[in-house]
Amino acid sequence: IKANSGRDAAPKFLHRSKVPKEVGALHKPGEITERTVLNVFGPMGHGGRYILDSLKTGAVAKQFYTDADLTIGAKVNVWGREVTICDMDEFTAHHFKCKFNVDVPAPIVYKMSEERKQEREIPPYNGWGSEEDSKANCLKLIAQAPKRDFIKFMKKDRQGLESHVLRYLARMDTNRPIDIDRTFIISFFLSDGTISVFEPEKRNSGIVHGKFIERSRLNKKDGGYYEAEDLFVGAVVNFRSHQFIITDADEYAKTYAENHKTSTEPSSFPSSYLTVLSPCSSQKRGTPV
Repeated sequence: IKANSGRDAAPKFLHRSKVPKEVGALHKPGEITERTVLNVFGPMGHGGRYILDSLKTGAVAKQFYTDADLTIGAKVNVWGREVTICDMDEFTAHHFKCKFNVDVPAPIVYKMSEERKQEREIPPYNGWGSEEDSKANCLKLIAQAPKRDFIKFMKKDRQGLESHVLRYLARMDTNRPIDIDRTFIISFFLSDGTISVFEPEKRNSGIVHGKFIERSRLNKKDGGYYEAEDLFVGAVVNFRSHQFIITDADEYAKTYAENHKTSTEPSSFPSSYLTVLSPCSSQKRGTPV
């Protein structure tokens, strides 16, 4: 049985036994017997005798499937389940040719062709949990946790004073008076590419501060996930229908971009990152670009 076929990998579908052609209701134990006891003489234990019905008047005649019924194209009722015979091996074909003097018909194609196979459609992300975890529930019958890039995690995890976390200051791209002065701290974790958004406390603002977006991987509108090179001063990003303008970056993010501008890693920063970042480093903190 193929993986994720939705069927249990049972060792046997049916044990070796005779299969009746007509399947009715199940009988009670002892209701149907091959021989009937007519009389018993003597004690019930040792020394007793009994007479069996030699004519087998109590036996029920049943018709079972034989080898003559098992040909290609025949439909067999296996205890209420209809099974169609599609093919046979060489020994069985030779047996039919010698015993019944018949030609074996052509095999029946029962597998779906590659052209008729439909591609698996993954439903859209509904916002619960992470997208990788939701997608894993659609790919396998028994859901498994998505595998992390362990090598990247070991290289980009916190090592001493190297936090491998890029932090940026941002504001909302909106004209609403209540949201135009709100500031946010965007943190990008290089170990797994996740992003978290935190709103610092502002007294008498009337807005609850704290975690704004939980740490997770965030999608772009055009597909894919946000990477480190997508975040720079002046960039406009859209996190879960909230549009932000990045106004500043911390010293670690600037230093990290300088050190990795010529890196050969897939997440290296392009040269345009530094050309946008450098003129903004001396501007007033929190001013949109």
